[in-house]
Amino acid sequence: MGSEMKVPTMAELFASGKQPEVLFWVGCAGSFDDRAKKITKAFVKILTKANVSFAVLGTEESCTGDPAKRAGNEFLFQMQAVTNIEVMNGYGVNKVVTACPHCFNTLKNEYPGLGGNYQVLHHTQFLKQLLDEGRISLEGGSFKGKRITFHDPCYLGRANNVYEAPRELIRKLDAELVEMKSCRSHGLCCGAGGAQMFKEPEKGDKDINVERTEQALETNPEIIAAACPFCNTMMTDGVKSKEKENNIAVMDIAELIAKAGDL
Repeated sequence: MGSEMKVPTMAELFASGKQPEVLFWVGCAGSFDDRAKKITKAFVKILTKANVSFAVLGTEESCTGDPAKRAGNEFLFQMQAVTNIEVMNGYGVNKVVTACPHCFNTLKNEYPGLGGNYQVLHHTQFLKQLLDEGRISLEGGSFKGKRITFHDPCYLGRANNVYEAPRELIRKLDAELVEMKSCRSHGLCCGAGGAQMFKEPEKGDKDINVERTEQALETNPEIIAAACPFCNTMMTDGVKSKEKENNIAVMDIAELIAKAGDL
């Protein structure tokens, strides 16, 4: 990613005596998963276009510890968290933005108890701020009139009550936002929460991501919008299980905005 895009690290900026406006916390999915890397790139393009001074930790970024904690390994979580907190506090980090609701929830709600106090924003909140401040502008363009349904990530919605920011961004695309029967505080998990991403589902009648995908398909969408790399994977798999991948795209909010702005 570094060769095609200039993404500064905190170490580089720190060495030259600079402090960025925000630390972009990329997360494990955004760093290593091929699909999620596209979300990372889209978000970086928007930050660059908006002239946001930002940096990443690069090799100094470790997993937030969310999967370890959700799987019940509190000891490993605290080890990972304290390592990250020492790095961030060493750089004097104040404001953190991440495209992963799992990272968002952990950094925002669980790091303060271990000495990590930061202003933490999900990328949809930050993008809405950029829009409100006039730092980015949106014309629907290719998404004008398109039917888009939004899947609420558990750790963004029910865990942190962030429902409106992603929806406002979709509306700004001049798209038609169509809601699933289970949305907002009644949203249905895609099946990847609580470290379930890394194991096979328990026995049952139907995989939960298929159930959620069926709810999405009931809205006859052209696009299923997501705001979490795990949700993206689960909804994409669900769409494939219904053999609808040629008709329905699963896209992150950052990708929608980057594409609308021809970035």
